[in-house]
Parts: sequence; C-alpha cells; structure tokens
Amino acid sequence: MQSNAYPQLYELARDRFSCRAYSDRPVEKDKMLAVLDVARLAPSACNRQPWMFLVVDSDELRESIFRSYDREWIRTAPEFIVACGNHDEAWHRGCDNKDHTDVDLAIAIEHICLAATSLELATCWVCNFDPTEISKAFNLPEGIEPIAIIPIGYPAEGTEIPAKKRKALHDVVKWGKF
Repeated sequence: MQSNAYPQLYELARDRFSCRAYSDRPVEKDKMLAVLDVARLAPSACNRQPWMFLVVDSDELRESIFRSYDREWIRTAPEFIVACGNHDEAWHRGCDNKDHTDVDLAIAIEHICLAATSLELATCWVCNFDPTEISKAFNLPEGIEPIAIIPIGYPAEGTEIPAKKRKALHDVVKWGKF
C-alpha cells in the first residue's frame, strides 16, 4: 500500500535501509550539517530535547568506534555520528517515572536516517556496541549516555536497497480494543 498523499515521505521510508558497505567518498560538511539540523527539529517529550550528536572527527575517535563494535563492515563508513541522551534533561512520565530519553533519541535518529536518504546517503543504526568504550573515548560527562552509533556515507558501488520484510498492515493495526 502506498499513499499518494505523501509520496516523497513514502519513498524515503521505503528507500532507507541499513547500509553495511560504504564508498570511501567523504560526506560533504554541508550535507552532514543538513542531516544534523533535521535531527535538531525532531519532536521530544515535553520538548526537552535530551540529546547531543557527536560527529567523529579524528582517527583516534574512529578507532574507539571500531573497538566498541568490532565488525569489518563498519570500517567502510567514512563518517559517524554518536547519538547521546541526557537522562537528567529528559521528560519522565509522572505515574511511573518512565524515562523517555530512548524514545526521544529514536525519533531524532530516524530523522537523521531519513534526511540522509534524501541526500543519497546511507546509514545504519548500531546499538550493539560497548557504551563504556564510547563514553571514555568521547569524555562523556555523568548522565550522558551513548544511545546509538550511526555510520553515514555514500553506499558502495553496486549496493542495492534490499527488499523490506515487513508485517502486513492488517497484522500491526487494530481498530479499537486489542
């Protein structure tokens, strides 16, 4: 099902994929700034914006990425963004104190991924990494947690957008009660 009401958004969502092979072509700074600016515009609970985005800008920091997530494919990415959450700034739900840092960051990170896709860049969410390694390497203060690493770059030549395996709409939408 594709809606004609929002064809550009639908195409971005369809074309966004988890890229695991990047070209060595560097990402232009203006494109990185554009992607990060879209993340800045993401909504957050009570508009707390409990985030910080660290752009990896040295070989030393790149090596810390590789130490924290040791997979060969990640070494092909020319750029990285480390998305961090500030639990002290995040909204916490009153009745049970649920911390919305992860929710807010997830929204902002997906804004990054969709913005990158619109600029013919590719990304991949990386959450399976050693946060202690990243915290130490980036000198993160107390209360700031690395939530995800986002490799970003141009996809390697020959990389194709894989077919999406998604549940059918009727399997994930219920009208009324469960």
